[in-house]
Amino acid sequence: MNREEKIAQMAEWVKESNNIVAFTGAGISTESGIPDFRSPGGIWEQFDPSDFTYQKFVSNQGSRKILWQFFQNAYNMFTQASPNPAHFALAEMEKMEKLQAIITQNIDSLHLKAGNTLEKIIELHGNMERVVCIDCRSHHENEQILNRLLQGEEVPPCDHCSGILKPDAVFFGEPMPVDEMNRAQQSINSCDLCFSIGSSLVVYPAAGFPIMAKKQGKRLVIINRDPTSADQYADLVIHDSAGDTMKELLQMLNR
Repeated sequence: MNREEKIAQMAEWVKESNNIVAFTGAGISTESGIPDFRSPGGIWEQFDPSDFTYQKFVSNQGSRKILWQFFQNAYNMFTQASPNPAHFALAEMEKMEKLQAIITQNIDSLHLKAGNTLEKIIELHGNMERVVCIDCRSHHENEQILNRLLQGEEVPPCDHCSGILKPDAVFFGEPMPVDEMNRAQQSINSCDLCFSIGSSLVVYPAAGFPIMAKKQGKRLVIINRDPTSADQYADLVIHDSAGDTMKELLQMLNR
């Protein structure tokens, strides 16, 4: 099956479906200028991932200092990034009343910026655009924290209880959010078609959701630049740009 035939097949499956779930990973956002973590030139070449374990962050002031340095570097990258055609295609699929949920590993809010409603977005790994106190659970505005860092605070404490602040993203060793995991499970149970877009499908437990859909007898489409270990289970695989592929799919759906 050539590329055009694959896109046409995907379009037919979308037309036949009423409960599509999209599972998205870093590859959908690299096309918006947000580097992934593991690839050459990625974030882990600039920072040591061991400094991003939850246990070290909580117990080590030096680790918290490194995290807030990362926050300063990442702030503009996340706030200035714009959705790309893959994000917009998923927003259009929601408007068509085809898409029931987006399960995302990403922490960049690009699905929301593209026009998907908050109720449809399941953020398994949290979000870098929020800061939370791990003691009193109060939320803080990112811009306020950035200003405090720029004014010389290396490890800003909570305004309310002087507790430890952290970006509201899931760190290594931190439990996955129970409510989000349950929502993801429910969406997989009720879907009739699952797209995995821009994920290497190696980070578990999140990566297990597309395979779960297939094991339940749902159709599985994998769109990723590089092969994944789950390709063998998919009904259709495209190794190409998420943006280009989803843009072509949307064009075919609108014919």
